[in-house]
Amino acid sequence: MTRSYEAAIAALNSLQTNFAIVEELKKSTSREDLNKRSLPETVEWLRRIGYKPSDLNRLNLVHVAGTKGKGSTSAFISTILSQYTQSEPGQSSPHLHKVGLYTSPHLRFARERIKIDNAPLSEEQFAREGVDAAVIECGIGGEYDCTNVIEQPKVTAITSLGIDHTAMLGTTIEKIAWHKGGIIKSGAKAFTAPQPPSAEQVLAERAAAKDTQLDVVSEHPDLRAGSSQVNLGLAGDFQYTNASVAVATAAEFLRKTGVANISENVMSEPLPAKFKTGLEETRLGGRCETRFEKNVAWYIDGGHTLESIRLAGQWFASRIHADSSGDIAAKKPRILIFNQQTRDSTALARALHETLAAALESGTPFTHALFCTNITYKQAGFRPDLVSMNTNADDLELLRVQKSLAAAWNEIDPNAQTQVFGTIEEAVDFARDLAAQERKVVQSDEAPVMTFVTGSIHLVGGFLDVIETKPYTENP
Repeated sequence: MTRSYEAAIAALNSLQTNFAIVEELKKSTSREDLNKRSLPETVEWLRRIGYKPSDLNRLNLVHVAGTKGKGSTSAFISTILSQYTQSEPGQSSPHLHKVGLYTSPHLRFARERIKIDNAPLSEEQFAREGVDAAVIECGIGGEYDCTNVIEQPKVTAITSLGIDHTAMLGTTIEKIAWHKGGIIKSGAKAFTAPQPPSAEQVLAERAAAKDTQLDVVSEHPDLRAGSSQVNLGLAGDFQYTNASVAVATAAEFLRKTGVANISENVMSEPLPAKFKTGLEETRLGGRCETRFEKNVAWYIDGGHTLESIRLAGQWFASRIHADSSGDIAAKKPRILIFNQQTRDSTALARALHETLAAALESGTPFTHALFCTNITYKQAGFRPDLVSMNTNADDLELLRVQKSLAAAWNEIDPNAQTQVFGTIEEAVDFARDLAAQERKVVQSDEAPVMTFVTGSIHLVGGFLDVIETKPYTENP
C-alpha cells in the first residue's frame, strides 16, 4: 500500500464502524463479552506495530472521559500545557517540548484528531510525531474504550455525565459512571466535574478500588459565568465547568512532572497567567461557533444527547437575544439545519424545540426547519475524510430519519416550514438563497438571517466543509 495520507484515510474507512458494533451489541445476549474484546484487540494491534501498553507511559498521558465536554476539556488542558513549552529565563525546572492532543470525532479532516501544540498534523506528519505530554480523549465509555490500554497516566479527568451510547454502556447514570470510571488508575489522581450524587458515588467507589484520590472540581472563582475574569476561547456558559476541570487537571500534571510549581490551592487562588492565556487561546471548531456571510449568520454547535442539545439551544437563544435586536431582525426568517442519524433524533429535536420555545417565549423559534443527511455534496457525496458507514444505508437513501424529523417538527410547530434534503450542500444552498431573497425584500445590509446548525457532529463537520469549500457568491 502507498504510504500517503489518502491511503491512510482509505484504510481507516475500511475498518468496522461503530454502527456495526452497536448493531451487534443490540442483538447480543452478552454485551459484557463483546465489550471485553476491545482492549485485547487494541493490545494486539499495538503489538503488531511494535509496541506494548507500557511503552505509552513515556508520553506522560492525561486521560479524559465523560459524556459532555470531554473534547472541550481536553482542548483546554492541552492549550494550558502548551504554555509551558518554552522555558523562562533562569528557569531550572524542565519544560515541555511538544504537547499532543487526541480527540474524536474529527470535523473535516481525520488528521484533526491528532494535534501537536494545538495545531492539526499536516498530511506529511500524520502519525509520525513524538511528544512528551499527551492529552487523550476517550471515544466511548472508558473501561473498555480502546484508549484504555493506557496503564500509567499522570492524571485522569471525567467531565459531566449523561445518558448516551446505552447499547454499550447501559441505560442508567450509575452504569455509565462505572464505565467512565474505568480510566481511573492507581497512582494517578482523578478529577471529576460535579455529577448526580449516585454517579459521584460510583466514581468514588471506582477510585477507592484503585486506591487513588478522586476530587470533585468546584467552579474556580475566576471562572464563573457572568463574572468571569477569563474570556474563554470556547463560547457557552457550560464551558466554565469544563475549564475548571481542565485547570485542576493541568495543575496536577505540571506538579507531578515537575514542569511547574503550581500551588496546591490553585482552585481557590487567582489563576496563573499561563493558565489564563491557555484558556483564552483554546479553539475547537464547531462548538458554539459563529460564522458570518453577507446574508447569513451561521451559529454552529453539535448536540448528540438530550443534555447537550438543550445546552446548544440555550446558547443559540442567548445569541438571538444578543444579536437580533431591532424591528428588522425581529421580522427576519430564522432557520434550523438539523440531523442526528443514529440516535433518537425525534427526542433530540423535541428537546431543542422545547428549550428554544421556553427561552424565546415563542412556539415558533424557527420560521424554517431543514432536515438533511450527513452526506456532504449532491454530486460528489462524502469527501473522503467525512465518509461514514455507521448508518443504515436504506434509511439514508430513503431519507427515513429526515422525513420522520420533519413530521415531528410539523406536529410540535405547524407554523414552521419544513424541508427535507439529501445532502448538507442542498440545505446550505436553500438557506443562502432564502437569505438573499430576504435581503432584496428588506433592502437592508443589516441583520443577516440567523441559521442554527446543530445535532450530529458529523453534520457540523460536513457543513463547515461546504461553506469553506463552496463560499457564498452572489448571483449577478
